[in-house]
Amino acid sequence: MTQARITIDRDFTVAEVPRRLFGSFVEHMGRCVYSGIYEPGHPEADARGLRQDVLKLVREMGPTVVRYPGGNFVSGYNWEDGVGPVEDRPVRIDGAWHTIETNAFGLHEFVEWSKEAEVEVMEAINLGTRGVDEARALVEYANHPGGTYWSDLRRKNGAATGTQQDPFGIKLWCLGNELDGPWQIGHKTADEYGRLAQESAKAMKLVDDSIELVAVGSSSRQMPTFGTWEHTVLSHTYEEVDYISMHAYYQEHDGDAASFLAEGVDMDAFIDGVIATIDAVKAAGKHSNQVNISFDEWNVWYQRGLDGEDQPHNVAKAGWREAPRVIEDTYSVTDAVVVGSLLHSLLRHGDRVTIANQAQLVNVIAPIRSEAGGPAWRQASFWPFARMSALAKGQIMQLAVDSGKTPTAKFGDVDAVDATATWDEQTGRLALFLANRSMEEGAEVSVDLRGLSASGVRSAEVLTIPEGGDRNSANVLDAQDTVGLKTLQEVGIEDGVLHVKLPALSWSVLELDVERA
Repeated sequence: MTQARITIDRDFTVAEVPRRLFGSFVEHMGRCVYSGIYEPGHPEADARGLRQDVLKLVREMGPTVVRYPGGNFVSGYNWEDGVGPVEDRPVRIDGAWHTIETNAFGLHEFVEWSKEAEVEVMEAINLGTRGVDEARALVEYANHPGGTYWSDLRRKNGAATGTQQDPFGIKLWCLGNELDGPWQIGHKTADEYGRLAQESAKAMKLVDDSIELVAVGSSSRQMPTFGTWEHTVLSHTYEEVDYISMHAYYQEHDGDAASFLAEGVDMDAFIDGVIATIDAVKAAGKHSNQVNISFDEWNVWYQRGLDGEDQPHNVAKAGWREAPRVIEDTYSVTDAVVVGSLLHSLLRHGDRVTIANQAQLVNVIAPIRSEAGGPAWRQASFWPFARMSALAKGQIMQLAVDSGKTPTAKFGDVDAVDATATWDEQTGRLALFLANRSMEEGAEVSVDLRGLSASGVRSAEVLTIPEGGDRNSANVLDAQDTVGLKTLQEVGIEDGVLHVKLPALSWSVLELDVERA
């Protein structure tokens, strides 16, 4: 049995929990939009074609902001194709995913969906094939009250489609997507992108100076330009932008589950590296404003060399199709524990990572799955996100963790128990999130509260291997409730110290009633 001791001190905090940390992502890719959030004629769809069964799960999951419409898709997308009467919208080919885009669902429809889902819109603009003029036009279309060409066109299109005519009031904008990547339509050097992003940002803020802008950072820590890309881009854009983006996807390689379970270590190092680069540019440029991080794509994604027929880089073999099945990964108990630990990493860095978007929301590497004409259900990875979004409130606590180790090939010996916590003084609730990365050993955890007094355990839940299952157990169409949260049994408070026993390979959440000691 692994031993772990955690100390939480009332006076050692990181920052207020940034609510945008619990974001998601809807891209025109695979079945995320079509038969995901939108499916006219489905028994659960409303008159607008919005699937109410999916919306119910989205609201339960609790994302606060959703990035749209891409992703790789946006670098070849004309936003004007997705507005106006649906029957007048052009059908286009999408080179990013080699699919046919009908444009039946566009900006107005997404804004309507976002209101139903109770999320903030994070809109991405095309800086792959387009530029300054299209960017400022889209901001005018979305946010200007009226009396100009683009704002009046929004009002006209809203009337024609039965959707919102008032300004959308979109505050968050992404200045393109992954333009450091050679796979991206309109791939650019850091200098080329930095200058374009700077001028686009200036023009967009001339239309609406209240918007917040995200510059494109590296597509992954493994990119050969990582570090130098951020430095160059921010050297151009530091005064114009509010955030720089990060993207990271993780998967198990060659059966090395131990290293996979410790990928939060990689995320921690990635974030720390970007923070260092931001601060170096800030110091060198003598800037007074603070640029933070939007980790606007992250998840577990089994790319497997992109050699499966459902993989996006091979869909061309099947010809041009509408909304094909693409990277619809099935997530296991193991994956859910990793997702939980990645959320821990993001929360621990909540003073600088103030936006994060799990990619994607439905069907495409998603916590929610749905079938055309059929049901929608929660994947195993749904639960850590849903619980952290619901319970992580107030102050992020700075934890001291002394844990037994678990060996990994990639990272050496790492803490078997990974933890983070938040404290909301107004409600008197402390939320503690725990991952046991060990696949063989349970963990005995003691939590010493300093400056705080716990009066009781309000709830204690655990996600682990189900009875009769194994670490690959998952929720699928014919068995949608195989993996879920169960009551964590061995929990108690003795002499002011919380004692918890965690099963091997598990993610847990506890909510305590506490007050100042």
